[in-house]
Amino acid sequence: MTRSLVLAAAQLGPIQKADGRDVAVGRIVRLMEKAHRMGAQVVVFPELALTTFFPRWYEEDIAVADHWYESALPSNETAPIFEAARKYGIAFHLGYAEKTPDGHRYNTAVFVSPNGEIMLKYRKVHLPGHKDYDPIRKVQHLEKRYFEVGNLGFPVMRAPVAGHDVNVGMMICNDRRWPESWRVMGLQQVELVMLGYNTPSLNMDNRGFEAHHLRVFHSHLTIQAGCYQNACFAVATAKAGTEDGHELFGHSIIVNPQGEIMAQATSWGDELIVADADLGMCELGRTTIFNFEKHRRPEAYGRITDQVGSEPPATWSPRRAAE
Repeated sequence: MTRSLVLAAAQLGPIQKADGRDVAVGRIVRLMEKAHRMGAQVVVFPELALTTFFPRWYEEDIAVADHWYESALPSNETAPIFEAARKYGIAFHLGYAEKTPDGHRYNTAVFVSPNGEIMLKYRKVHLPGHKDYDPIRKVQHLEKRYFEVGNLGFPVMRAPVAGHDVNVGMMICNDRRWPESWRVMGLQQVELVMLGYNTPSLNMDNRGFEAHHLRVFHSHLTIQAGCYQNACFAVATAKAGTEDGHELFGHSIIVNPQGEIMAQATSWGDELIVADADLGMCELGRTTIFNFEKHRRPEAYGRITDQVGSEPPATWSPRRAAE
C-alpha cells in the first residue's frame, strides 16, 4: 500500500510588532482554509508564527516581554487555529514562544492532530545570537536572552496522519544548520521533518561580509543535505518580507529524500506551497548508502559528542627534528 501525504508549507509574510495575536491567527486560519482547498493533509507554519521576531528587541527586564509568550495551547486567542484543523481534518505544525507554568521560556514547536491533540512537542536546541545587548550589531539577536536551550532533545514520534502512521520529527531555524540535529532523528527512522524559521536576509553580526544570495543558498543546502543523508522529507517554512523594518528572506521549501526541492515559495508574503510525498521514497536511502546498521562506525565519532569547541590538530614535524 502506498503511503502518501499532501504536504504544505504555509509561509507567513511579516508580522509587525504592533500586530496583535488576532492578526496572526486570522492569517493562519485563512492559510488553513486554502490548504484544505488544495488538498493538504499536513500544514507547517513558521517559527514564532504568532508574533514578530521579538528577540531583535532588547528588554532589560525579561518580564516586560511576557506578552510575547504562550502559557497554554490552545488559548482563547489561538483556539481558531485548532477549530480550523478540526473543521478541515488537517494536522499542523506551529512555532511559538512558550512560557511554562514554572517560568521557563522556550522557542517551541508543536505538531497537532486534526482533533486538536498535541502529538509531539519540540524546544529549540541550537540557540544563535547572544544574551546581552551588543553595541556592535546593527540589529540585536537575543534568543539566548529570551529562551533557554531546549530540554526535549530531538524526539521522533510515529503518529497517525491522514490514515497513515508516519515517523515525524521537528527542528527550529538554526537547528537545520547542524548535521547532528538531522542525524539524531535519522537514527530514529524519521520520515518527515518539520521546521520553521525566521531568517534575516542580511547577516547582522557585522563581523564580515556575507553575500545576500548565500543566505538562501546556505539554508537550502543544509535542508537538502539533511534530507538526503537521512532519507527523509522536510517541510521548511519561513517568515518573509520586511518585519519591523528588517527583511526576512522567505524561500520556504519542501524537499524529498533525494535532496530535491519539490516546491518553493516565490513571494514575500503569505503563501501556501504543496507537494505530494510518497513516504516509500525514504526506503531507498536507508536501505542502501545510508543503511546505518551496516555502515555507521560510532567508535570513530567520539569527538562529536565529547567535545564542544574546536581544537587545533597535531603538528607534523620532520623525523630528524623529532629525534
